[in-house]
Amino acid sequence: MQVLITGGAGLLGARLARELLKRGTLTNAQGEQTPITRITLLDVVPARGFDDPRIQIVTGDIADEKVIDSVLTPQTQSIFHLAAIVSGQAEADFELGMRINFDATRLILERARKNGNCPRVVFTSSVAVFGGDLPAVVPDAQVLTPQSSYGAQKVMGELLVNDYSRKGFIDGRALRMPTVCVRPGAPNKAASSFASGIIREPLNGAEAICPVAPETPMWLLSPRHAIESLIHGHDIDGSLFGSSRALSLPGLATTVSEMVAALERVVGAEVVKRIRWQPDPAIIRIVNTWPGNFATVRGDALGFQRDASFDDIVRGYIEDESIRVV
Repeated sequence: MQVLITGGAGLLGARLARELLKRGTLTNAQGEQTPITRITLLDVVPARGFDDPRIQIVTGDIADEKVIDSVLTPQTQSIFHLAAIVSGQAEADFELGMRINFDATRLILERARKNGNCPRVVFTSSVAVFGGDLPAVVPDAQVLTPQSSYGAQKVMGELLVNDYSRKGFIDGRALRMPTVCVRPGAPNKAASSFASGIIREPLNGAEAICPVAPETPMWLLSPRHAIESLIHGHDIDGSLFGSSRALSLPGLATTVSEMVAALERVVGAEVVKRIRWQPDPAIIRIVNTWPGNFATVRGDALGFQRDASFDDIVRGYIEDESIRVV
């Protein structure tokens, strides 16, 4: 089996590749676990830290048709489309967001259609597809009303995945990811970047700025459960999704203040003192359009898992990244 991961140099792309190498198999079109023979990691920068012969690293523009044609062949049976321009950047640069989040998605689906082998496609969507006047707990059937360009682009991607699946061109599933936290490495331009920063930086002995109010609701998923969800979502029989190939993944409903309290419970009050509260109106405007809790009936029924507590997420980050608290 050959697999394509877009955004393969990113946090989720690289972790997904390592987990797939470890497992060694994925479910094919016949529902059978099949050995993975190649994983192509496509990104604008080269993926690093891989020496497995099954890994092919390709650097290129995901919105370039020639690049997509070179990496997506009739032998590609599984596609994890993770590459995206993140929320804050997509809002600030509309043209770039449309090119990468929408145009590139259509290029990938069109190449898959022309290949004629109906690959399984996992498209990472977002809770940013919702917005406006929402109930306290968002149901699966909630109307999509994005209040950002990023959210609108993800809605368009979901609709494409659904229609291409309906036509039998692909076997798709669009998974609405909660905010993935805690992310290692440097901050990115996502409006939600602070959610990781207020944990990651204090653990590393650095100051962190929280740009939103303590009572801001958050819908979270750890990197561990994010990877499990991507693989589980891939391996599920597509017909089980029913009339919509898009669903909201189970997550953890919390608030920023509860996140900080969990950090204090795990590592102590001195670390928490490194968080500085400094409102940022631009970040607040975007984040406040996102819902903070979901009734994920479909996702739960399909066997997707969530984190039990934010304390567990903090402990998992410390363990996975071998953090020595300073």
